[in-house]
Amino acid sequence: MRLKEALSVMSMASPYAVSTERNVDVTNLHHQIKKYLYIEMPIEKSVDKCISSFGANDKKILFLCGSSGDGKSELLTKAKLKFGTRVKFHLDATHSFDPNENAIQTLDKLFEEYQLTSTPLVVGINTGMLGNYAEEGVNEFFKQIIKHYLESGATVAGVSFISFEDYPKFHINEDGFTAEFAEKLIKKITATENNIIRQSFDKDKIEHTDAESVRLHANYEILSLPNVQKTIVDLLFKARLIRGQFLTARSLLDFIFMLLTGPDYLFDNLFSGGDNELASKIIDFDPAHLRTKNIDRFILANDLSLPDSKFSQFKEDLKSLGIKSLKSSLSYLRLFYILKTGRFSNDYHHLFVGDFNDSLIEKYLCIYQLHRDFDDSAKQKKSLKDFYNNTLRAAIRKYNNRNAPNLDKNHYLIKELNGYQLVAKLDVRMDTRELQQLPSSSKASFTACIKVEDQSLTVPININLLNLMQKIVDGYRPNKHDKNTVVLLDELIKDIASVANDLSTLYIVKGSQQLKVTKVEDDEIEVSGM
Repeated sequence: MRLKEALSVMSMASPYAVSTERNVDVTNLHHQIKKYLYIEMPIEKSVDKCISSFGANDKKILFLCGSSGDGKSELLTKAKLKFGTRVKFHLDATHSFDPNENAIQTLDKLFEEYQLTSTPLVVGINTGMLGNYAEEGVNEFFKQIIKHYLESGATVAGVSFISFEDYPKFHINEDGFTAEFAEKLIKKITATENNIIRQSFDKDKIEHTDAESVRLHANYEILSLPNVQKTIVDLLFKARLIRGQFLTARSLLDFIFMLLTGPDYLFDNLFSGGDNELASKIIDFDPAHLRTKNIDRFILANDLSLPDSKFSQFKEDLKSLGIKSLKSSLSYLRLFYILKTGRFSNDYHHLFVGDFNDSLIEKYLCIYQLHRDFDDSAKQKKSLKDFYNNTLRAAIRKYNNRNAPNLDKNHYLIKELNGYQLVAKLDVRMDTRELQQLPSSSKASFTACIKVEDQSLTVPININLLNLMQKIVDGYRPNKHDKNTVVLLDELIKDIASVANDLSTLYIVKGSQQLKVTKVEDDEIEVSGM
């Protein structure tokens, strides 16, 4: 089998992309490759443990919830082989297999049959379809159970929910993050031992030397480099953190297929965009868009073919990977980027490591960990105070007072009319007590807790908001392009204004004049400073 055909199993367009209950020819090479690529993850162990607890006549049901392409069908197809003799399986509740019924009607019938029998049931279902059934279904018992689960995570005896959302593909830890699924899959695709894909590669490399085949072989060699694998996983994490792109088994397989079989070398395919949902987000991180003095100098020198003996040696050694001379300086930049964490040739690519710095992500991960693992220790409080005082509070004040830069340090603008500014003096600080009470979360954001006077307020912080706040502190003024992020800051400002409006003392400011207005009684105020 040709290498490209072997890899086609990973394509979204492949008939093997979704598992069904068809009869399988175990001697079929495509089936063998798909089986080889399967990665067992913690959610599978949880599903097996739950189903194992079902007796043959137990009135129990399991909903396996997730999104399209996350591996529900694959997981439940395997589970059915183990437990199918005593448990009924409905692999995909997103579709109806009867042309006269829609998916909701199929679920109505399924639940009715379940309630009339004593056989346990396992249902694979998209979270969106759960919500649809809660609104449109007929079975009131299941409608209420599903509604309560979606609203609060509550369950009842005999009904279990296991969600892919509770088993994230990325885990933030003390060393940064881990991505067990993506790392295992890429290593499996490129493994040197007992790998049916590697065997196809070795054979294909000997037998086919046309330009397209040679490029495919080079891409497979490039993907086999550990530093390239790390860079790709880092980019997938950035897509999750910055662009909110979830990683599913199907999208990742299709993404790797695109990297290997695309029209260019892997490092150009990586930033080419396209129909794949991961590729369409990763294009935003194309290092070819970076502009530094070092990068501009390289592009100019290469475009003018200026002599550089170290670069010439580096290009010569690229031939060992099957990479011939590249036409574009931008292609070389992308190559330097994917090689950045490892050694190659004379390490010419290390000249650009500083230009590819991800300091924002490093800072975000550090602050995220401090919030998630907060234990009220003096060391943690000291580390967090820098964020709360110099980033969060500074950004709040600068953004709130963007039209009143004349105000003193602890003063916050509430309203302005005809040149008169209504101002509150507020004490804004980190709320350590509230931080200790926050539940840990697997989401890609953390909750910042502040105390405004005596009122506790919270705001969810994602990496985009952290980036915006840093820019505001540096003098940036948000515009329409920031609207999806700045709305979080607007909500917090609104809450702060609500606290300010309840204060007994406010200030009216115009130019150098300042009046202090204090509420003495319900219908009496005292004005000073005139």
